[in-house]
Amino acid sequence: MVDETKETKKKMKKTSRKGLKMMQKNRSHNFVRKEMRIAKYGVKGFGRNIWLSTAATVVMSITLVILFITVVASVILTSTAEMMKNKIDITIYFNPGTTRGALLQLEGRMREDKNVKEITTTTSEDEYNLLVKEYENDETLKDVINKDVQDELIKNMYATMRIKVKDPMNLDSVKTIVETDPLFVEYVTDDENRQPTYDVNQAEINTITTWASIARTGGIILAVVFLVISVLIIFSTIRMAIFSRREEIYMMKLVGADKSFIRGPFLVEAEICGVIAGIIAGTASYFMFRFLGPKLASYGIDVSQINDILESNKLIIVFIIFIAMGVLIGRLSARLAVARYLNRKQK
Repeated sequence: MVDETKETKKKMKKTSRKGLKMMQKNRSHNFVRKEMRIAKYGVKGFGRNIWLSTAATVVMSITLVILFITVVASVILTSTAEMMKNKIDITIYFNPGTTRGALLQLEGRMREDKNVKEITTTTSEDEYNLLVKEYENDETLKDVINKDVQDELIKNMYATMRIKVKDPMNLDSVKTIVETDPLFVEYVTDDENRQPTYDVNQAEINTITTWASIARTGGIILAVVFLVISVLIIFSTIRMAIFSRREEIYMMKLVGADKSFIRGPFLVEAEICGVIAGIIAGTASYFMFRFLGPKLASYGIDVSQINDILESNKLIIVFIIFIAMGVLIGRLSARLAVARYLNRKQK
């Protein structure tokens, strides 16, 4: 009798395990079947509301393009400002005939400033040699310059110190050294036409930096405006789709369909809009930059960072980001529309 009881318990355990496995298997199959149906209904809904879906896709594409322009404008203008800062050097002019030894002393004093990155000094003779090299192909100049003229030119040429700094926007420490250090006061020329070039290109840098800030702020505002418009259009599209299928949804509720099944097709419909919008926006942005990039570069604007991205394998990542953002916008809008409908129906 005891053996029979044990045998019965073993069979029950085996049966219960088998039943659990079967339930898990069925649940898995049901989940896949459910998702496939949701996807199928979503694709049908997209086709059924093709005009509204097209409008939503177009506005979403414009939003994504504006976001791209905002990012690109901010990057290239900031990069251009940095490029100009790196090219800037401050030129300090010294009295003609300043010796190389004196220039080395002046250079050593200037290197004490932590903002100084690089220093190049030239004597009057060095400046003359640079002038001759610049006009080496000018035969008329060669005929004019003889030994006496050469000595006179060297005698009147200014020695120079060219300084590159780490932060071109903060030159107070360099100015202080030039204007107050006794060694500099002794050798710096008092010629009004040869004053230190502290402010050269400063206006251009300030202008580009300002434009970078305006592009960033204005782009964000435009992107937010179009983002709101996109959300509203998709919201309206989904609401109209819900209204046209309200009887169908009611019947689904009567047979016990849960909220996720009712919500799913509308999310898929919005996500399809997002995928198409991402592809359209990515393609339009790519060809637009390919057309405008060389023109911007011809004006001295640094587009190298964007070029490096668009001409490499990272282009795929750019398209993935476009599509992901489109899907996110669509899904968010659809969830808001469906949630509002479901919550209202529950009241």
